[in-house]
Amino acid sequence: MKKLALGILFCVLSTFSFAENQKTVSIEKDSIYFTDTSYSKLKKGVKKKDLKKIQNKNLRDMAYKLYHNTYDAEYRVASYKATPSSQALAKELKIGYGYSQYENITGVFLEAGEAVVLISNLQDKEVQLFIPYWMRKPDVGIEPTKDPNGWGLHKQVIPLKEGVNVINVERSGNCYIHYFDDEPETAPIIKAHFLTGKVNGYFDASIHDNSDWNRLIDRAVSPILDAKGKYIQVAYPVEWFKEYTYNQGVELIANYDKIIFSEYALMGLDKYNKIPTNHILARVNFNYYMFRDGDGVAYLGDARTMKMVATPSIVIMGDPCWGFSHEVGHVLQMEQLTWGGMTEVSNNIYSMYTAEVFGNGSRLLAQDNYSRARKSIIESEPKISYLQDPDVFNRLVPFWQLYLYFKEQGYEDFYPDLMEELRNRPNAGSGNESINNMFEFIKIACYIGNTDLTDFFDQWGFFYVGTIKVQDYANYEFYITESDVSKVKQYIANKKYPKPAYDITTITD
Repeated sequence: MKKLALGILFCVLSTFSFAENQKTVSIEKDSIYFTDTSYSKLKKGVKKKDLKKIQNKNLRDMAYKLYHNTYDAEYRVASYKATPSSQALAKELKIGYGYSQYENITGVFLEAGEAVVLISNLQDKEVQLFIPYWMRKPDVGIEPTKDPNGWGLHKQVIPLKEGVNVINVERSGNCYIHYFDDEPETAPIIKAHFLTGKVNGYFDASIHDNSDWNRLIDRAVSPILDAKGKYIQVAYPVEWFKEYTYNQGVELIANYDKIIFSEYALMGLDKYNKIPTNHILARVNFNYYMFRDGDGVAYLGDARTMKMVATPSIVIMGDPCWGFSHEVGHVLQMEQLTWGGMTEVSNNIYSMYTAEVFGNGSRLLAQDNYSRARKSIIESEPKISYLQDPDVFNRLVPFWQLYLYFKEQGYEDFYPDLMEELRNRPNAGSGNESINNMFEFIKIACYIGNTDLTDFFDQWGFFYVGTIKVQDYANYEFYITESDVSKVKQYIANKKYPKPAYDITTITD
């Protein structure tokens, strides 16, 4: 029985492969009537009678429309530029890999079965077609958080070649041109022509308005609508856009862009002209309320969550604003500010700043973390390091106090300048050696602020001597000696920076 099943499968695959090759050959023969391998423009001199000779029916029908100038090429035919790779961004910005892998939205919905994609000007570049399964849900009876298939975004990946691509779409879905390059400025601009498939379209805030937004929602053939702004890319269910975002697409994308820009401003990317062209993706998922992974920020596809993230006036307020800023903070987290124990701390510097920008109030103040952290860390007996406090918000306090103090002193660019300085310096270590980045941070903070912050860091336990064990998505064991501390303190003393105007550990929002 097993051999029979395998034999049937082989026959099916062989049949498809044969049909694919036959179709490819027939379309390739018809290339003589077109200007390039995208088959999107007829050559000069092609007559109507010539079109009868085109063997492939889909291609022939399309050619007649080209001849009569009636072919609706919007979304079906488009040019695509390379985007900087995650590796290139990580190297330049000293961050991890968290930007969108779906940059080149096509606006085309491919149904399961055979599809034809025509590509030109590939120039041997590695380009793929991604068809993600946005609406994937756990199997019936499976608890979403315990889904054996994980929480990640599943997708079909199809390598593209110059000319004719006859592909077998496993599952219907929106498709994207995956085209990244370490040197995007010199990479060729490719052209893709979806001979088959349905047009779903996508919203581009740089050219569309709310009437376009409503039109796209009303005419959607996919359960997912793509939208992008200057910095944000979203992929949410059409049903929730209809419910919460009708007539408000411009406002929604603008508010997401404002949140991301605030984080770019804090890390100095605006000041130093380093904002990437890449987008940060927010998508739907059906496993967990909110999380971030290698594909961006994921939100649960239920009415409560979608209302928060698809309503323009809500996404910039309270917990929704904090949550998105927190997850984006993970994307933008600098490696030198993420030594062991800091994974859920340094990203929240961004959250605190964004909350302030939108007038949402201080979470540290609302949760009484200033007094709690003082009791837990500064007043502890025996003395502990801030890293030994189990509350990540208590650990956040000293980092936010630095922002508040220098802002009060008229220096709001403390963190933008500090992070630019970090980008221009090498990582001081990883794993158990990552603690060296903490000592570098201390020295750079004093340098950028032109202030001797030794007493401040001492009170918060940055100069703790001994062994510090930290569980932070991995186990860390830091061995800090008197010599380690003395070297840093002496380095700062030799700079002869002035002391702060007052005890910075007392400052609150």
